[in-house]
Amino acid sequence: MRPASLAVGALPVAGVVLTGVAFWWIGVSVPSLLAGLGDTLALLRRMLPPDLPPAPGLLSAVVETLLIAVAGTGIATLVSLPLAFAASRSHGSARLVRGVARLVIVLTRVVPTLVFAILFVRVFGLGPLAGGLAVAVHSVGMIAKLATDVIDEADPLPAEAVRACGARRWHVAVSTVVPRVLPSLVSIVLYRLDINIRASAVLGLVGAGGIGVALQTALGGLDYDRAAGIIGVIIALILVLEVLSVATRKRVGAAVPDRTTKGHVLPVSAGARHDVGWDRGRILRFAAVAATVVLFVVSVWSLEPAPQRLLDAWPNLRQLLTGMWPPAFSSDIVLGVLESLLMAIAAAVVGSAGGLVLALLTARGIAPWRPLATAARALVVVLRGVPDLVYALLFVAALGLGPFAGLLALWISCTALAAKFFTDSLEELDAVPRQALESVGATRPQVFLGATWPQFVPAFTGNGLFVVDLALRESIVLGIVGAGGIGYLMQESVATLSYDVTSAIVIVIAVVVYGIETIAQAARRQLLGR
Repeated sequence: MRPASLAVGALPVAGVVLTGVAFWWIGVSVPSLLAGLGDTLALLRRMLPPDLPPAPGLLSAVVETLLIAVAGTGIATLVSLPLAFAASRSHGSARLVRGVARLVIVLTRVVPTLVFAILFVRVFGLGPLAGGLAVAVHSVGMIAKLATDVIDEADPLPAEAVRACGARRWHVAVSTVVPRVLPSLVSIVLYRLDINIRASAVLGLVGAGGIGVALQTALGGLDYDRAAGIIGVIIALILVLEVLSVATRKRVGAAVPDRTTKGHVLPVSAGARHDVGWDRGRILRFAAVAATVVLFVVSVWSLEPAPQRLLDAWPNLRQLLTGMWPPAFSSDIVLGVLESLLMAIAAAVVGSAGGLVLALLTARGIAPWRPLATAARALVVVLRGVPDLVYALLFVAALGLGPFAGLLALWISCTALAAKFFTDSLEELDAVPRQALESVGATRPQVFLGATWPQFVPAFTGNGLFVVDLALRESIVLGIVGAGGIGYLMQESVATLSYDVTSAIVIVIAVVVYGIETIAQAARRQLLGR
């Protein structure tokens, strides 16, 4: 019962209390929700049956969306890996280096992709270049943050053994850390890719290319059946990527076998041989890597990053940066960020509870019934496939302007997000304790409480807090369409070239996100016993 342990245990209690405060602040009301249900159903009826745009234009928009997402995710991955090692405590980085790396990670996560797109459109003009750069800069925060957590959670014994032999830091990283965390890193990058596909799908709302241009045209013209068809295409893309993600994670996990149990390295049998020949599996892996590299190069080239275009954008960038200083703080900014934070906490707490239930119904080895697991996974994919901004527009149309509509939109988004994170974490747990309890006749609840939950608590805490700061940034986007929070004020500041207000909003949000990040790191260290 140390103070640190009590502090970690107080996190769920604090979340429930703040959720109650958020419900009171926002004015959550079941009668008002039921009253708006009729308008919501009427709007949904107008979206049926879905209608698709002409095939050539739709295919071109889908390809452009995919290329923007792939280019942004690839650039972010290349930047995030060294940044994650610099921010990791277990990798032995200096305190100053860790602090700077964490600051960069937080700052790139603070501003949502859509807001980055608005700023980059101001700098580089209309087109996919602004969208790709917006996706890349914002993705660095998530990929680097989750990669840092994975590196910190990796078993330190192999790294300590190699370090004791005199290996340099980068030798330790390449030979011990990267192989062990590779399945998790692949999962993180693939998940960020499907987030970026959804983000790229709405970048067209601000002129940054992709299928969002068609979606904006349909919504602006009140052509809701056409909008439903476009949303269906986005969901189909996410579903295909989900299947690809699961298959890739299986192959990567099989290619990097875990030779440890409870921190002890298992010896290789005397008859084992280390074959480096080009068998079928190695050829397929090499072909997959080569195809990924080619796709990344093509996607970056499709953004048309001409040197002259980048040089011509320098005056606009200089105007943007000089206009941000000094920041113009105000009480409206503080109240707007507070409202966004309360919306994010309430949505994350309730969404994490629902996400945990869906994860337990979905995760391989834990789900009680395979058909139910398939149905639950499909539900999560469909919920994630619809952009948060579309949810917000639907609830605003039904309930009117205000944070209540934004809370409901975030609630759905956080449920799907938490379910995805929790499912991946549950599937990556060590199966030996669970199998040991099952072999002696333990019931399913006993196996969960005795083997699964103790291993899952660090990931549950870290991912839950991460969902909070993701929801905080999404609430900024929802405010742009009148769904409460600080988003409307930020969008207005960019539209009126009041960049000093924009920088003040970013600074306040950065402080809040950094605080959440600090709490998450402290809780994770305590739960991991490091």
